Amino acid sequence: MSVGALAEIQTQVMWNRLISVVEEQAQSLLRTAFGSVAREAGDLSAGVYDLSGKMLAQAVTGTPGHVNTMANAVAHFLDRFPVESLSPGDVLVTNDPWMGTGHLFDFVVVTPAFSGDRAVGLFASTCHVIDVGGLGFSADANSVFEEGTWIPHMFLRRAGVLNEDLLSIIVANSRNPVEVRGDLMSLISANDTGVNRLIDMMGEFGLQSLQPLADHILQTSQAATRKAIRDVPDGCFDYDLPLDGYEAPITIRTRLTIDGDRVTIDFSGSSPSSNYGINSPRTYSHAYVVFGLKAIIAPHVPNNAGSLDCFELISEPGTCVDPLPPSPVTARHVIGQMLPDAVFGCLAQALPDRVQAESAGSIWVLALASAHGRAPLDSLAGTTRFNVMNVGIGGVGGRPGKDGLSAMAFPSGVGSIPLEITENQSPLWFRRKSLLRGSGGQGQWRGGDGQVIEIANRESVPFTVSAATFDRIQHPARGRAGGSAGSAGRVRLGSGRTLEGKGIHLVPAGDSLIVELPGGGGYGPPSQPSADQGPDPIGSDAHE
Repeated sequence: MSVGALAEIQTQVMWNRLISVVEEQAQSLLRTAFGSVAREAGDLSAGVYDLSGKMLAQAVTGTPGHVNTMANAVAHFLDRFPVESLSPGDVLVTNDPWMGTGHLFDFVVVTPAFSGDRAVGLFASTCHVIDVGGLGFSADANSVFEEGTWIPHMFLRRAGVLNEDLLSIIVANSRNPVEVRGDLMSLISANDTGVNRLIDMMGEFGLQSLQPLADHILQTSQAATRKAIRDVPDGCFDYDLPLDGYEAPITIRTRLTIDGDRVTIDFSGSSPSSNYGINSPRTYSHAYVVFGLKAIIAPHVPNNAGSLDCFELISEPGTCVDPLPPSPVTARHVIGQMLPDAVFGCLAQALPDRVQAESAGSIWVLALASAHGRAPLDSLAGTTRFNVMNVGIGGVGGRPGKDGLSAMAFPSGVGSIPLEITENQSPLWFRRKSLLRGSGGQGQWRGGDGQVIEIANRESVPFTVSAATFDRIQHPARGRAGGSAGSAGRVRLGSGRTLEGKGIHLVPAGDSLIVELPGGGGYGPPSQPSADQGPDPIGSDAHE
């Protein structure tokens, strides 16, 4: 074997090793996080960057909304804190929605990696923490200032010493101080794990600098992505995606232009930003747009700055996909997680046999809390004060050649939070949680089914749920290529009253909350439509 061939093999081995480094980083975060949404659902991400802030590798564990926003976020840290100003033991942090991952609930933590006294790379990680103050996880705020504590780019640790003043401010403004501090410590620990493994790797391979490997990764990935784009027919393709919105319906207006090895997505003409917190900052919109494009065009190419740079986003400042500060953004994934469907609607015209039907899209975050502040205080005397979170998941659209997946969080990829966790953290109990049979759209390939979840309070007092992220109640996932739409979502009380999406609802004492998650659209004309079986009986999957 030639020297050149051996060098190529070694380079590929080092690339694979780098991916394993960031996966260990992510697993460290997953296994030490305090908040259930990070620990159980995997609502997190981790990655390694070169000294200019370009992402070289991402962990498999995590969500596109986190990892693809972090692909841009690290450069913002370096604008404020150049590498030359950093020292071993430093850690930086922010939860700036426009320079981080899109809302205040995600802290981004960046740690420089040093070999001796020489910086060789950067590690970043993020996760969703359960509470940052303000109105809590709600879309009811009219500005980001009402949504919680906004931390600019700052030192979280300097030369190995924690910034306890900053931690005190964050903890003092959270309803779940133990979990929030624990998650921040887990983010620091995860990055430290990545740094240690990188230094071990560089020593093993005799590397003095990461840059030659970084250049190879970025150039190779970009070339492979450009080649894949050239295989897509040139043209301009338009698609409108209607969503429920909050005070008014939302339309995501999309134009995809493919010209040789260039791809441009233009959202000009989309609805203006909402007065409520469903807006998706450009960084979060970009994250899910490039995910949707890459998932169809170049799924085989590793995700890094080289492959992501092949896609251009055009948006109008002041729209719901590019809101300006201080627009409210807590429930930004109502819009952001729908953007792959907008992209797919365009790509289906260019590649008609490769694109699935629409999906439920945005996960339904079940932000559940005691009724303190929303019911007479004397009626709540002696009862439990709590603030917990669970996740409801809908169906994925039918695919060419396969049915859609049921109760699968696409495109976010987050997992469910075991109901036992939520029950252990609160007096709530889940009367049932099962597939909502027949909620997927009919077609040659059926859409995936959503879930039905019923929740009650063991204590004889009311509780609240924030419906901030509930969508597709008015606009269900549409079918493709002759398939029918999936079932719309529905929110109601066990006593029968229907509730609206987006607001904060009070579930009366002795009553229950029932959510029915939307199904995915069907793909292709149905040859023999199947009967709607309805939801599973309560007794079949009931949990007590």
